[in-house]
Amino acid sequence: MPDLESINDPKPNVLITGASGMIASALAPRLEQAGYSVHRLSRTDMFAPFYFDPLAGRMRFNGDIPLNAVINLAGANIADRRWAPVQKEKILQSRRTTTLLLCETLAAMPEPPKVLLSASAIGYYGGQQHDPADESGTAGEDFLAKVSIEWEQATEPAVAAGIRTVVLRFGLVLDSSGGVIKNLVMPGGLMVVGRLGDGQHKMSWISLDDAIKVMLAALTNDRFSGALNVVAPQVVSNREFASALGKAKRRPAMPPIPAPIVRLMFGEMADAALLASSNIQSNRMQELGVTLDYPDIEIALQKCFA
Repeated sequence: MPDLESINDPKPNVLITGASGMIASALAPRLEQAGYSVHRLSRTDMFAPFYFDPLAGRMRFNGDIPLNAVINLAGANIADRRWAPVQKEKILQSRRTTTLLLCETLAAMPEPPKVLLSASAIGYYGGQQHDPADESGTAGEDFLAKVSIEWEQATEPAVAAGIRTVVLRFGLVLDSSGGVIKNLVMPGGLMVVGRLGDGQHKMSWISLDDAIKVMLAALTNDRFSGALNVVAPQVVSNREFASALGKAKRRPAMPPIPAPIVRLMFGEMADAALLASSNIQSNRMQELGVTLDYPDIEIALQKCFA
């Protein structure tokens, strides 16, 4: 991977969407340390140099700030609430519509950015992926697979404009500040959520630090494009994950929650996300020359609570 610290002035400009999210919040300072000037797509400040008006369905970019790269991390939280039809449409549109508008805007620029990193998810492969699947795997058919397919298809205007486009299919990104970990530690931190159902379903994950490391490598490798599974090589069962979480947090786990209770509590989301089995690998990460710092689930979770 190129030496990110040696980027020459003037600083290359990178635009981040979804800048308030867990990944973007950690990524922005790393980009600044690496020599980038970081800009954020605002939904609230109409005078910001990069502004998105979702009601009008338009984006306005300051033409005096040339963009070297764009990192698209926008999307509503899939676990924010039960999946009523309105919420499912919000999840889909926050990804498909925003990404399509972004890519159309970038393609229309007199000088488009050189590279776009656009988020997706391993939900692309479907929620019952018991056998190993890598980037060559076929798409699933459930709701999250549909969301991921349309999310990725929305980058086509950028690809057609010659922008090097990398689609980041994230596994569960682990950090104590948010994401799945925040939902698995009980208020007050006295207990952690135990296994769900029989605990045999597979979980593909990556530490936040390693996810950022992979993104920086994809950003700077001029020959890399296409889909990339952002996952650690170790796939664990939900039972193993719950055990490792309890050890890392040094707190007891709640009793197992039977699958019917999970379904009663969360509806459709239960089978599509909480009880889903995702046995996902990456055969492309080696192209980036990345060595993960936290490839073991116990070490990764200990890092979360260090």
